[in-house]
Amino acid sequence: MKKTATAAWSGDLKTGKGTLSTQSGALKDQPYGFNTRFEDVPGTNPEELLGAAHAGCFTMALSNILAESGMVAQRLDTRAEVTLDKQDGGFAITAVHLSVEAVIPGASAQAFEDAARKAEKGCPVSKALNARITMDAKLKS
Repeated sequence: MKKTATAAWSGDLKTGKGTLSTQSGALKDQPYGFNTRFEDVPGTNPEELLGAAHAGCFTMALSNILAESGMVAQRLDTRAEVTLDKQDGGFAITAVHLSVEAVIPGASAQAFEDAARKAEKGCPVSKALNARITMDAKLKS
């Protein structure tokens, strides 16, 4: 399976502007730029999109691992916090912290924690990242 996304850019780094699109059409000519990435101006940026991809991938992997163990989540809510740090004259994504809260009728806290740890290490986005990945998992009643 292969999926595609495209980026277009005009101008220099600080004043230039770009757009992002995805094969599915979920994003179509979505604007982004220096200000949306570094100045908290509304819009998207690569780190935010990577966080969405990681949260989605992890949550789907966790759902599968839970099902294989006989547990079905009523709800999984995951937040991915992506850290972009200045390094060696440039920037690098150095860490992602996943926070997941789950409602899983009949599940034990230990079984949920074990499944979440397995998903943290096993989801394809986690495997692709050269960053420190940490996670908090909370089972809600």
